[in-house]
Amino acid sequence: MSPDPSAKGPLPSAKGTVPFGEYRTWYRVTGELGAGRPALVAVHGGPGSTHDYLLPLARLAEDGWPVVHYDQLGNGGSTHLPDKDTDFWTVELFLDELANLVEKLGVADDYVLFGQSWGGPLCARHAMTAPPGLRGLVVANAPASYPVWLEEMARLRAELPPGTHETLLRHEAAGTYDSEEYLAAMRVFYDRHVCRLTPWPRDFLSSFMEIYNDPTVYYAMNGPNEFHVIGSLKDWSIVEELHTISTPTLVISGRHDEATPAVVRPYHERIPGARWEVFEDSSHLPHLEEPERFREVMTDFLKGL
Repeated sequence: MSPDPSAKGPLPSAKGTVPFGEYRTWYRVTGELGAGRPALVAVHGGPGSTHDYLLPLARLAEDGWPVVHYDQLGNGGSTHLPDKDTDFWTVELFLDELANLVEKLGVADDYVLFGQSWGGPLCARHAMTAPPGLRGLVVANAPASYPVWLEEMARLRAELPPGTHETLLRHEAAGTYDSEEYLAAMRVFYDRHVCRLTPWPRDFLSSFMEIYNDPTVYYAMNGPNEFHVIGSLKDWSIVEELHTISTPTLVISGRHDEATPAVVRPYHERIPGARWEVFEDSSHLPHLEEPERFREVMTDFLKGL
């Protein structure tokens, strides 16, 4: 692990890669691992996004929790595999990568998982294996069932300004996802239900552009955008297994979130003792939209573990 020369102030960080089979997983550690408090491992969304939009979580290292960011295989600083068939990209692949990462970084006996969006069900599935070193689980803005997610997307789209939903449907039927008209209609949805800040924060734009530059994983598992899931995840659900999670769990969502209450509720209802915090002025990214309250909620949860 080599020091990051751009790191400033009280938050030393280090970057590197760990082997994952014949591939490499890129990571960044902020703070000091093994210094007394469990590491918080941030698991980004997508699938096929990058760690960038979750970088503000590094502030938690100021309070003593080292923070691990990583890019999932296929994106960012990890090995890109644009020629792999869609059946290569599976939930099991990313579960294996996560387990490998915590082992290789030496935190498998003391860590907390923070899973945002797609990272939420991924972390929940990891927690179902009852890892002895997993101290806590945060499921942020995440679906437990993609069929329910799709139902809610259809409802939210129908509530967009007149003509917007029709524009989306027309281009989806034609497959013209890169047309300016379609992208403009897509942005209307994103500004309501994904990120309500204007302009979009740099970290979020960075992850957005990373997907654009290599959409291999995103297209294979999700689809062309947040609300048109036609990839391999479209029928995936973990609802029936959530009751097997025994890890202390915090559930997070935004009042205007594309992850609506119907999407998020199974985590709260089915994981024993799960706590649910709703951010009233946020959509899909409370850590960017309400950073101070987000930090308070996270710190309170972590202190209670």
